[in-house]
Amino acid sequence: MRALVVGSGFVGRAVARHLLARGEEAVLASRTPPLADGHPVAPPWVPLDITRPGAFAAALAEVRPDSVVLVHGPSDVTWCESHPEEAMAGHAGAARAVAEAIGGRRLVFVSTDNVFDGTATTCTESSPTRPANAYGRAKLAAEQVLSALPGAVLLRVSLIYGWEAADTPKWLNFFASCVHRLRSGETVTAPYDQWTTPVLVDDVAEATHALAAAPEVPPLLHLGGPDRLSRADWAAGIAAGLGLPPGRVVAEPRAAGRYANRPASTCLSSEVLATHPATAALRPRTVREATRLLLDAHVTPKARSAG
Repeated sequence: MRALVVGSGFVGRAVARHLLARGEEAVLASRTPPLADGHPVAPPWVPLDITRPGAFAAALAEVRPDSVVLVHGPSDVTWCESHPEEAMAGHAGAARAVAEAIGGRRLVFVSTDNVFDGTATTCTESSPTRPANAYGRAKLAAEQVLSALPGAVLLRVSLIYGWEAADTPKWLNFFASCVHRLRSGETVTAPYDQWTTPVLVDDVAEATHALAAAPEVPPLLHLGGPDRLSRADWAAGIAAGLGLPPGRVVAEPRAAGRYANRPASTCLSSEVLATHPATAALRPRTVREATRLLLDAHVTPKARSAG
């Protein structure tokens, strides 16, 4: 299988590397080259401004993929709230370009938990959508465009996390940000009233691969981790994994900080994941398990205690 992965950020790179490691072919596509993040595997890349007329069709002709993974567009919720028109163009506009050119290829569209307003404890595939921010509205508009395609699966994911280097020239995912700030001696402030079901980026990549390769897929799938916890509790768990005292994490109300535009609950559960043949074998890892794996791989015990 050859996949065109549109979007070369944190998630796109992880998906492409996962495919390559499993013997598949994967090509990244984005406006600018992927970050040189020090990873030993660098997937091939082609330039693509998906909002430019005809550009996506040209990329398809060049790469000739069997499947397309769409994980593009602005994902900083705060930025999208300040730039709603650009967010809508980056997601829904790009989705229209994909719909016009993709033909019968398999499409995996990585969407978001922000299509819900956060009033429910958790949301399944049958829960009604009601986005409460510009990012969620843009993603939902893209879903509506792509859901009519016969080869499409909409993969809604919870908050994605994993390892990123401290000098990554962009905002870091929550886990990586907490680790680097705590190790540098900072105090981490996080909301006690914003709940999520965090999912490890490797598990997102594995699910994306399964959906891209399976002969039959569900039209919509939720992927969240097995833990429902607040960001403050999650940060405290990261501090504990680093061997640091709980006082290094300060809990605050969601409305007081940068998470004010996030729904109070961005928790996802699935009625499909465990029963559909394409995904029944997937077992997303717990936060505790993933924290241990990531810290063991990237932070030595001596460096943990020194934080």
